[in-house]
Amino acid sequence: MEKDFKRQIEIIESGTEDVLTKEELESRVKKAIIENKPLKVKLGLDPTAPDIHLGHAVVLNKLRQFQELGHKAILIIGDYTSRIGDPSGRSTLRPKLSEDVIEKNSKTYMEQAFKILIPEKTEVVKNSNWLHHLKFEDILNLTSRFTVARMLEREDFKKRYKSNTPIAIMEFLYPIMQAYDSVAVKADVELGGTDQKFNLLMGRELQKELGQEPQIAITMPILVGTDGVEKMSKSLGNYIGVYEPPGEIFGKIMSIPDNIIIDYFRLLTTLDYKDIEAMNDDMEKGVLNPSIAKRRLAKIIIERLYSKEEAIKAEEEFDLIFKKKEAPEKVEEYVIKQSDTPGKKIGIVELLYNSGLVSSKGEARRLIVQGGIKVDDKKVSDPDEKFNLDDLNNKILKRGKRFFRKIIVKE
Repeated sequence: MEKDFKRQIEIIESGTEDVLTKEELESRVKKAIIENKPLKVKLGLDPTAPDIHLGHAVVLNKLRQFQELGHKAILIIGDYTSRIGDPSGRSTLRPKLSEDVIEKNSKTYMEQAFKILIPEKTEVVKNSNWLHHLKFEDILNLTSRFTVARMLEREDFKKRYKSNTPIAIMEFLYPIMQAYDSVAVKADVELGGTDQKFNLLMGRELQKELGQEPQIAITMPILVGTDGVEKMSKSLGNYIGVYEPPGEIFGKIMSIPDNIIIDYFRLLTTLDYKDIEAMNDDMEKGVLNPSIAKRRLAKIIIERLYSKEEAIKAEEEFDLIFKKKEAPEKVEEYVIKQSDTPGKKIGIVELLYNSGLVSSKGEARRLIVQGGIKVDDKKVSDPDEKFNLDDLNNKILKRGKRFFRKIIVKE
């Protein structure tokens, strides 16, 4: 029992930012082992966008570890809380999403989350199941448990209050609603990023207030994007999506700065921490080439998201592009219908954006100016350049050295 206990604590605490509290975690894990009763581990995801990236995968990996240790994973799809939107890090009220958009996003979130989690060991619930049925008197009862001063302890609220930036009363309800999720599922543990710490602690407080044993709050570090500087984000274009083709995932991981390789191993893999530290030592001593470590990292991640075979193919495709200077054998096609294109011409910015090679038109313009865009082997340097559709058929649109689209023009 003692050996199993130490192993569980070591795995659970690995890669975490905060465990509140460690003493409670040890007590709860020990009790779970003795009574053979799994812990209920909660993770809430608000489907405010259609896709998830490796930044989200950090907490999903930790939830997967709990599953592998025999505990119960409860994935809460925040279809009701999405109507407010998490104010974490926000300087303004989030735009309201329609129920249709939330439902559509919920489906893709679950599909993508199950690339990491074990489906048969995951309980998926929507928080509308309980939040939708609360009466106004129930909400008044919940809000009476917290003070405005407590809410203003939250960093983003504090900043907005001091700068006289408006805070809607509705935004105060978000952490209370998320806290009630913990009450509804009787969570023993809740996971979240460091930016979720306030919300997780609110869950502890509300559980205490309503007579439940308070959950342990475990926060995970925020994953830095492929630029090595900013938080991974689709809007910044420094993300790696869990649904991206294996070849793109491999190429993006090979492009990350050397100084964040070890963080990626710690946060995105389940390798033993001793193995990771040994790699770190070898790189610092110059024994291990960082590119070899990146290859290993890329293959581990792709194998988790796809398969071992796909990981091997992705590496072969990468070598084909960089060593033999050739385009991959299979290039994703982007089809343009002439009937949908006025004037039979299309601008390079629109072409890049519509084909999915960039996440925004601003990113497209920036890459063009930086010299990172080619049509076949001809560099495009003018963001306002337009192409005749007839001249684009079967041409290869290139973003940098790794990303390609074959353009197909149809009547």
